[in-house]
Amino acid sequence: MRELSIDIETYSSVDLAKSGVYAYAESPDFQILLLAYAWDNEPVQIVDLAQGEELPQKLCNALFDESVKKLAFNATFERVCIQSMLGVKLPIEQWRCTAVHAKILGLPNSLEAVGAVVGLSAEEQKLKTGKALIRYFCVPCKPTKSNCGRTRNLPAHDLERWELFKEYCCQDVEAERAIRRKIERFAIPQKEIELYHLDQMINDRGVGVDLVLAENAIEIDEKEKARLLKAAQDLTGLENPKSTTQLKGWIEKTAGIEVESLNKKNIETVKTDADNSAVTDMLDIRKGLSKTSTEKYAAMLRTVCKDGRIRGLTQFYGAGRTGRWAGRLVQLQNLPQNKMPDKSLDIAREFVKLGDSQALELLFDSIPDTLSQLIRTALVPAQGKEFLVADFSAIEARVLAWLAGEEWRLKVFRTHGKIYEASAEKMFHLPEGSVGKGDPMRQKGKIAELALGYGGSVGAMTAMGALDMGLKEEELKPIVNSWRAANEAITQFWWDVDRAVKTTIRTKRPAPLQYGMGCRMEGCLLKLRLPSGRELSYVKPRLVNDQIEYEGTLASGGWGKIITYGPKLVENITQAVARDCLAETMVRLEQKGFAIVFHVHDEVICEMEAGKHSVEEVCNSMAMPIEWAKGLPLKAEGYRCNYYKKA
Repeated sequence: MRELSIDIETYSSVDLAKSGVYAYAESPDFQILLLAYAWDNEPVQIVDLAQGEELPQKLCNALFDESVKKLAFNATFERVCIQSMLGVKLPIEQWRCTAVHAKILGLPNSLEAVGAVVGLSAEEQKLKTGKALIRYFCVPCKPTKSNCGRTRNLPAHDLERWELFKEYCCQDVEAERAIRRKIERFAIPQKEIELYHLDQMINDRGVGVDLVLAENAIEIDEKEKARLLKAAQDLTGLENPKSTTQLKGWIEKTAGIEVESLNKKNIETVKTDADNSAVTDMLDIRKGLSKTSTEKYAAMLRTVCKDGRIRGLTQFYGAGRTGRWAGRLVQLQNLPQNKMPDKSLDIAREFVKLGDSQALELLFDSIPDTLSQLIRTALVPAQGKEFLVADFSAIEARVLAWLAGEEWRLKVFRTHGKIYEASAEKMFHLPEGSVGKGDPMRQKGKIAELALGYGGSVGAMTAMGALDMGLKEEELKPIVNSWRAANEAITQFWWDVDRAVKTTIRTKRPAPLQYGMGCRMEGCLLKLRLPSGRELSYVKPRLVNDQIEYEGTLASGGWGKIITYGPKLVENITQAVARDCLAETMVRLEQKGFAIVFHVHDEVICEMEAGKHSVEEVCNSMAMPIEWAKGLPLKAEGYRCNYYKKA
């Protein structure tokens, strides 16, 4: 099979970072300026489309030829842009993404960063002049006297820069090819290639947006924020009552108390200490002013395509250490929950669509909170269709119990599934079935389950809100000890993984674990095999004072050293196995004809003809045994709806 490496440079007045490639490529002024390409290891060629050159017929034919593999870094961009230019869909299954390959190997996100990590020579590496050239040719410019009031720079405006830009585009193809040569011996499993293609199909399919709801929500929110700001100014006399410093000073002066912090956790304490109605009113107003979740409505409007659907909401292998999908653009992974009853949601939606803020104010406690709860409901199925939504139940807890062989937990998940209650009973040696939903012991079981599965201790429980739940500080360490004593197999699994990884790093020899899992070294990568056969990759692992270190993407986004240990590795493994369960389910559902329009964490949302399918079909598909996970008790719960919500 021949390989065709491609890189393009484009122009559009739409902001790519904020709107995504689908809306970007639909802009009336969208244009591919340059297209650089290379066959196999042949020299790079470039087509100057901005100056009237046309794509060679051989290249056009290759874009549809199944015997030609199309390769690019962040291939979605090239594929979507080229098909927008041609006005015809390109076959997804013929494309491969070098960025995805790099992420599977635990490498960074950007072409330049990957090149640096894999050690490209100066001649191979991406040119550093690109950002300035992209700013000049690829985005609108400000009209000035010196540029004769133009809003766009064309090649003719600076032919010398244009030649540099062509060189830059060609060098990107060289850099991408050089990276592939470095990493091609670490092959991508065929299963992951097919899953990438499914991901692309789902992103291309997109999901509908209720544009009237989104537009009116933004308008109502702006009016409400203006009203609240005036109310705050009138109440406090402050020029900027949104300023934390000014507001703290006003509270201290008004109530005669010292205010350390106005963060979310401390607000109720400040209200109690102040014991002042004006302070309470102001802090309630501040809560409404600080609501920023309605920005997601604006994100929907920025990303929506001409057909009323938003696309590109998930990034395949977005979480490099586990392979989980990451949210993009609207960020569906952190949508606010809707807690009001379904009937109230219906009423609130209708009043927002009518633009009736007075009715909202009369019927609901807080307009900002109501608008926040309605964000999910702006995602809607096409006319005549409905959403079937299904979510894995306690998937991480089930996977962890299965991986570790914690039999009492597996028994719970195979029966009633009430792990918080059962955990409390096990920890505190209480009779089976004695802890109910309102029992204070259930709170202890719940916080332990949320905080302690991956080696967490008192700090993890505190971070999870144990003290806010009413637990006392002196109770926390005994709860940690009780949970670990009740979960000996999980605790043992932490240190089995720790020992196996250290053994492999030290000896360079494979170390086995249960369910076909194990560790091995492949070049500079530590490979941690999962039950599915997929492997997690850790770059340049080493032991420093018997502590595991490797190189990876830091929380700051940069590249550097990361310290890990058994429980953290178990967290990676558990989340990765949960991801593989979701992947199996998505493939299964699509094969059965269920059209997935998006997915969030462990939840899938299918758009189907109304009344033709049952939720049970989706849930049963998700709960079906997985060949490589014999004995893993899966369960899913679901619902149907005419707009997305959290049931």
